[in-house]
Amino acid sequence: MRLVSRRSVLGGSAALAIAATLAACSSSDSGSGSDDAKGSIYFLNFKPEADEAFKSIASTYKEKTGVEVKVVTAAAGTYEATLTSEVAKSDPPTLFNLNGPVGYSNWSDYASDLSDTDVAKALTDASLALKGDGHVVGVPLAIEGYGIIYNAAILNKYFALEGAKAKSVDEIKGFDKLKEVVEDMQAKKADLGIDGVFASTSLAPGEDWRWQTHLANYPVFYEYRDDKVDDLKEIKLTYSDNYKQIFDLYLANSTVSPTEATAKQVTDSMSEFALGKAAMIQNGNWAWSQIAKVDGNSVKEEDIHFLPIYIGVKGEEKAGIAIGTENYLTVNSQATEANQKATRDFLTWLFTDPEGAKLASEKLSIIAPYKAYADLAPSDPLGKEVVTYMGNSDLYPVTWAFQTFPSQDFKKQLGQHLAQYASGKEEWSAVKDFFTSQWKTDKAAAS
Repeated sequence: MRLVSRRSVLGGSAALAIAATLAACSSSDSGSGSDDAKGSIYFLNFKPEADEAFKSIASTYKEKTGVEVKVVTAAAGTYEATLTSEVAKSDPPTLFNLNGPVGYSNWSDYASDLSDTDVAKALTDASLALKGDGHVVGVPLAIEGYGIIYNAAILNKYFALEGAKAKSVDEIKGFDKLKEVVEDMQAKKADLGIDGVFASTSLAPGEDWRWQTHLANYPVFYEYRDDKVDDLKEIKLTYSDNYKQIFDLYLANSTVSPTEATAKQVTDSMSEFALGKAAMIQNGNWAWSQIAKVDGNSVKEEDIHFLPIYIGVKGEEKAGIAIGTENYLTVNSQATEANQKATRDFLTWLFTDPEGAKLASEKLSIIAPYKAYADLAPSDPLGKEVVTYMGNSDLYPVTWAFQTFPSQDFKKQLGQHLAQYASGKEEWSAVKDFFTSQWKTDKAAAS
């Protein structure tokens, strides 16, 4: 989900100053509305698709321990704004999400030092923790992966057609071959019984994270790789043309025309794919739960798979899917001591206790990097695919460089430029100019 990248930041020092002042006043309050010495937990969740699962986990934990776990889920694209509002209340969240280093810079006054917690010590790879000011300030909820999800039943139908540009998915290596196959499938969409190869490119405001974050990750990842760095104060967007051509491929071979994309939401895209109206969709392993729940879903578990996102970079036939995390959990240091302890105990149960780990694995379908999850293989088809890609030493993973994007506002504005481009109201040069100039401006302001 989104990881997603699915938030709107009120951001900057001004917003933080307001939040800090308000939360400082509230921290002397009872916190989470409980006078119980055991404390209570208030989790502000940023993944809408996981709302029911987290509430089920919370109910089980309360039955087991008697400790109240309140779960509130922010609407898509509103997480930071919701968090800013909630920390100002007398019952602020005790557990919340940090979106990588940028998220920590915004919320450092509220993030706890988790270095000595059982959860941090239980990580299978200590480098996966979020560090800040020399401490562990956030622990990952899960490792996730995203790429081009495809329906093998539709692709196999295409491969059987006379004149097909490939006979199996194994032949689709690199952008040129992907483009050749996709464009031929689009031309034969009537024969395949689909409305378009790709589900609609969702560019409605707040619904564009797949393009202004996940797809935008690719040119940044490859520029970082070339420069042998993991962040840049100024970016050239060397791979701008590559970013453009994969985005164009999605737009031109979709279930809807490019001018209709600005009205489409992610749920529209997921529904189109689930109902067999599209053969492919860019999304992550969290998407299976959404696909499976669509009324009338026709995609079978055995037919859903990942292809890497190819953008035309030399050697990309050796690329895997994008694997990483942006979803770090931290304990609110402004909450009462009782509620902080209750929250740490909850995290310990969730990530180190066999019962908690098994429940979270089943309910959330997560691949969590903790020792208690070592033998808990994901049950969903896309989760299994992520594990397979993680274990494939012949492919290089595309890491999540978007954690270093300057701000949520940067991504929000990038999405608006992409929408203008899709509508034919801007040239691609305007997208590139915004990307490079605003990146420099925002990075300078942040430092």
